[in-house]
Amino acid sequence: MIRQPETRPISQEQLVAEVKGIYAGLVMLESKCIEVDGAQNAQNENPPRLNNEQWQALIALHRTLLHEHHDFFLASQHPSASPSLRRLAVKYAMPARMWRHGIQDFLELLRHRLPYSLEHMLAFLYLAYSMMALLYETMPAEFEATWIECLGDLGRYRMAIEDDDMRDREVWTRVGRHWYSRASDKAPTTGRLYHHLAILARPNAVQQLFYYTKSLTVAVPFTRAKESILTLFEPIMADTQQRSSFDNAFVAVHAVIFIKKSFEELDASMPYFFSLLDDTVARLTRTWMEPGSYVAISNGNALLGFGDETSPLMKIVASSQQEDCTDVVMDGTASAKAGADVRTAFEKAVKLANKTDEIIFARSGDPNVLPYLHCRLAFMLHLSYHPEAMALVQDNFCWHLMALMLNSVLDNLPEDKTIDTSKFPRRDTGDRRPLPEDWALRGLLWTDRLFPSDYFDEKVDEEERAFEVPSMTDDRKRRVIYLAHHLRAQGDWFSFDENTKRFVVSPAYESAAVNKVLEVLDAASTGSMTLHGGTIAPPAGSADEDAAPPYVAPPSYVAPPSYAEAMLASTVVELRGPSA
Repeated sequence: MIRQPETRPISQEQLVAEVKGIYAGLVMLESKCIEVDGAQNAQNENPPRLNNEQWQALIALHRTLLHEHHDFFLASQHPSASPSLRRLAVKYAMPARMWRHGIQDFLELLRHRLPYSLEHMLAFLYLAYSMMALLYETMPAEFEATWIECLGDLGRYRMAIEDDDMRDREVWTRVGRHWYSRASDKAPTTGRLYHHLAILARPNAVQQLFYYTKSLTVAVPFTRAKESILTLFEPIMADTQQRSSFDNAFVAVHAVIFIKKSFEELDASMPYFFSLLDDTVARLTRTWMEPGSYVAISNGNALLGFGDETSPLMKIVASSQQEDCTDVVMDGTASAKAGADVRTAFEKAVKLANKTDEIIFARSGDPNVLPYLHCRLAFMLHLSYHPEAMALVQDNFCWHLMALMLNSVLDNLPEDKTIDTSKFPRRDTGDRRPLPEDWALRGLLWTDRLFPSDYFDEKVDEEERAFEVPSMTDDRKRRVIYLAHHLRAQGDWFSFDENTKRFVVSPAYESAAVNKVLEVLDAASTGSMTLHGGTIAPPAGSADEDAAPPYVAPPSYVAPPSYAEAMLASTVVELRGPSA
């Protein structure tokens, strides 16, 4: 039998005395750190060069403060501590003070003295990261969210200063992304975390745009993202050559809508984006599933004015979620101009969303666009709960193409086309992970009623969330049909024929779609446009041929080659009669 060292129980009086002693020393060290960091940061415009010994002394001072904080947490959160003693850490904001005065201010000092301080900054980053990781592992769950976000911040600092080794930079980018994703799981409506994820998403411009816009359209928006997003927009807007790629063309359109200036630029940039869209989807096949959800969500956030409560849709949606909502009063020339710009931006956002829908929804039978359809249905369903908001977009929405795509989904369901709409579709056994786009939708203002409360309880690693398993294709089909049934129940836009098991657009919304289809068919009959298995493209050799390439079906495409022709012909028969 191995003898154990003798342990003595500690009394409440001893714990209280220990905490008081630690706190007194901690306050003295904290005051010294504030004084030293403040004095040094005041000289950032013309800073003196500190020698190695001075840097070592500063690191030692802040290391000692971190150790004092660690001792304070150990004592105040001791298993024998009384509830009042345990509450001291929250009462005196100890986690925030530890981060601010023990780590962040000193890191900012080191950052402003780069490159001369690089070696010391690396040493302190590793020290601080180790301390935060220790607290995360040993402290109660009450503080877990704080430690997780701090670890993400440290990973982001470490990534930002790595210029030499791109592999190290990528490693620390993944570290920061991991912790911020963990933090957003615990606080999915906190915009600050999505702002940080946007920074780590570089150079993926579409993903950056998604995270920036999401940070502004959650219940707790991060308003400073309105400034940070300009670092994404300005380089693309300043150099037209950068807009040649699909990603940058998409971002360029959003930049004009966000900034609410130079709307005339959309006359060229928006058609150019549309000309790239269909070909990009066809070329990327399954790899477009993730960016497809980002495109749909970003377009939805643009319709909400990127969280601007003076925007027509956002004003309505936000008012329904606030007990005290006061309209912004516009007066004066400047306010009138701003109001006109807001309305113009909304109109452009509507055009962007609708035209994107037309191009994507025309790809009936292509499973790679289902994440896009899923996200757009979720957005429209939320608007349907607000009739005033829905009235602003319903007349221009392409209900006809949406119904055609939904019917193609029904045709490819593996079982009976009846969907139980009384409960959210999810598996009872097996892989019950959320769909990849569910993580992107989570936390948005317009998805607060979309998911069951326990839907995200499954533990899924951040790197596995985007992984598409075969069973998800059918799960996604059931989901979009479920959302479609709930959407049709909210209004008269379309219905479901129980006999034919088809979605049917209501006559009031069919006529506009038919007229648009007839225009396309007439153009095709005169040779000015040709049909290519689900989309419309200019005739070979025309000046517009390069601008709008024909659709090239991916291997997984299951619709017949003449689907578009059949759809157009059936529509004409319905409108003109069999003799047409």
